[in-house]
Amino acid sequence: MTTPSANVRDTPPEAGARRWAVLAICCVAAALLGIDNSVLNYAVPSLARQLHPSATQLLWIVDVYGLVLGALLIVAGHLGDRVGRKKLLLIGVAGFGAASALTAYAPDAETLIAARALLGLAGATIMPSTLSLVRSTFTDSRERTTAVGVSGGVGAASFALGPVVGGLLLDHFWWGSVFLINVPVMALVLIAGALILPESRNPHPGRLDLVSVPLSVVGLFAVIWAVKTGARDGVHDPAVWPVAALGAAALTAFLRRQTRLAEPLLELRLFRSPAFSGAITANTVALFTSSTLSLGCSLYFQVVRGWSPLTAGLALLPGPLSAAFAAPLATALITRIGRARTVALGLLLMAGSTAGLGMVTPHTDYWRLLPVLIVNGVGLIFVFAITSDTVLATAPRSRTGAAAAISETAMELGGALGIAILGSVLGAVYRADMTLPAGLSGEQAAAARESVTGGVQVAGNLPGATGQQVADAARHAFTAGLHTTTLIAAAVMALGAFAALRTLRTVPAVLAEPDLPDRTSAGQQVA
Repeated sequence: MTTPSANVRDTPPEAGARRWAVLAICCVAAALLGIDNSVLNYAVPSLARQLHPSATQLLWIVDVYGLVLGALLIVAGHLGDRVGRKKLLLIGVAGFGAASALTAYAPDAETLIAARALLGLAGATIMPSTLSLVRSTFTDSRERTTAVGVSGGVGAASFALGPVVGGLLLDHFWWGSVFLINVPVMALVLIAGALILPESRNPHPGRLDLVSVPLSVVGLFAVIWAVKTGARDGVHDPAVWPVAALGAAALTAFLRRQTRLAEPLLELRLFRSPAFSGAITANTVALFTSSTLSLGCSLYFQVVRGWSPLTAGLALLPGPLSAAFAAPLATALITRIGRARTVALGLLLMAGSTAGLGMVTPHTDYWRLLPVLIVNGVGLIFVFAITSDTVLATAPRSRTGAAAAISETAMELGGALGIAILGSVLGAVYRADMTLPAGLSGEQAAAARESVTGGVQVAGNLPGATGQQVADAARHAFTAGLHTTTLIAAAVMALGAFAALRTLRTVPAVLAEPDLPDRTSAGQQVA
């Protein structure tokens, strides 16, 4: 008898070029999410001049997309398994296009916040659906690993494309153009997806537990908000700890409930697999460190070097592009050295290149940084291609949407924690090393010590030699902070490489089709 959690092959393998067309559609959809996640920062100055948001509204404009997306990933992944991943993806694509148009023409800050929240909702339905559709389309293990790797490489490149796309559009058009560009692209994805994408779902999804849904959403939203707010405003913000406690309590109740459900929203038994848990851990470690590196490099090129957002985006682009091109190499390495060693090699390449990038000075020649950026991108894809493929391959076909959502949620949390912890280290070292000349007012000194951006801005308002002294002090203090932070990040990645060798050592190069036992036989359904 077929059980709700049985291994399901609900669509036949796609033949010939159609498989790669499916991959291309999913890559384009996922790439737009990455671009949208990074492009807003470059539109903030012009939209602030036009909409005049308050400081609180501006923070919500920047944060609400990621907060809503991160909070809804697990629910969206489960829904995709229930109603169909193609159907949910197409709904999300249509919603993303409509929300993009609303965002572009938002007449006030309140409308813009609501539109950005809708973008996060739509993004949450797209993100796990793209990975699970790739998983169900590519049944050959070697092709699947390559496809997942290419998808991951395109996703990585899309984050770096945000500044490039934003810079090009903002040089010629109004701030809303960076969102309006999504509309025709998503329209093409919607049409092509309706014609080409195969449908896949769990044919026996069981009952949706309506208690688990709000517990998951509230818990993740509160935790991610607390981490982001603590990273930006400090843990002494009076709202951080109460909201963090609320999130922790909701997530604890959610996880306990999942162990008692016949058809849980989050399948905790997946974590019993060394392949699954080891891959999630490696992904989280990589995002924990690389998110801070991305922030540090962006500040270095734009503030320390004084480059435009477009130039800075182009300078960072070789790293993600090398990731996209190195994806097939990751597949070849699996057969030669195995999954554990490939992931460990990727983390070690990231560790070495991160330490190298941290050795910059305010005047380091870019061509000395270029090889290190490329190596970092290659290491990144060695990790993400293998871990994402491992996560999807070790989950039952009926739960690939949920598995993809777990992976994406762990990456969101890893990135947020990285910014919070390593970003705090960067700021602390900057303030400790910042030496200011005499003659500054208390307000000027406080602003200069707050961040390298503040230091350079204060310097620009000071006369002659004094301004130059403050600017030089801010740039040298920032690079000193970058040295310390990147060395810590490199050490964390080296430890992650060692952990990957241990946790993934028994995972074979070719993963067998998994299955989970039926919970209903144990009578564990919760009312």
